[in-house]
Amino acid sequence: MNLKHLEYFRVLAKLEHYSLAAEQLSIAQPSLTYAISELEKELGVYLFEKSGRNIRLTKYGSIFLQYVNKSLNSLDEGQRIINDLVSPNKGTIDLSFIYTLGSRFVPTMVKNFLSIEKHKDISFSFSQGTTQNIIEGLKSDKYDLAFCSHIEDEPNIDFIPLVKQDLVLVVPSSHPLASYTSIDLKDTEPFPFVSFDKGSGLRRLSDRLFKEVDITPNIAFEVEEDSAAIGLVSMNYGIALLPDIWMLKHFDVRVLPIRNPPYERFIYLATVKNKYLSPVVHLFRDFAKHYNKNYSGQIEI
Repeated sequence: MNLKHLEYFRVLAKLEHYSLAAEQLSIAQPSLTYAISELEKELGVYLFEKSGRNIRLTKYGSIFLQYVNKSLNSLDEGQRIINDLVSPNKGTIDLSFIYTLGSRFVPTMVKNFLSIEKHKDISFSFSQGTTQNIIEGLKSDKYDLAFCSHIEDEPNIDFIPLVKQDLVLVVPSSHPLASYTSIDLKDTEPFPFVSFDKGSGLRRLSDRLFKEVDITPNIAFEVEEDSAAIGLVSMNYGIALLPDIWMLKHFDVRVLPIRNPPYERFIYLATVKNKYLSPVVHLFRDFAKHYNKNYSGQIEI
């Protein structure tokens, strides 16, 4: 079965028009017609049928297209891997991270990585989301690696702790708790909360901390990212448990360390176990693993 004929078939199936497909493929229309005819002879079925002035896939053509797409995509992936191996200092890294890390941590790390001369031809594709969405993206090959929270019961994900991240209680500057110097979460029970949604790793941690002090928080609003939570708190819509990030300095809020219950929270480097990683992804993964040690003076989340 001719590989070019399979590509011709895929393009024709998408455009459903011989002239347009031939033009896109930069071949003569009779050549395209011949290629499809040869495929149909080999398979023993018609792949297309007329639909007005255009054509459309037959039932057999639709079934065959699924396997053609899988085969050609697999070959494309194989070619990409070989190209990566030949050019170990070139390529794109698909990186995803939780919203907390988008303003300082990731930009600073990537800047330091790309400042190394041999990394100058490496590029990044960035995506942000909740930890749950990020992990699903890793497992579906959407991302190469990620910075996120830890999730239990993910045996196929390798979580490497990178840096400890403190949590704080953030309250409006005029709030009754604003006069405190630190907080026991038990003291927050009477007040409405701005909380992260249930797909967030921070939500899982905050739920556990509230359970430890035996209270059920009054959640007035749920948000997906930090800036929305800080904005709502600053406008007196509630109080919030948030990571201690630099953005807090730019809002009219009071930031209180948590003295009870005790906890530990880390930012993790996450990858899929036993998955092929290109040389450039390996470079960045190793760089990130040692970033805390090498650039400790620049780590600000």
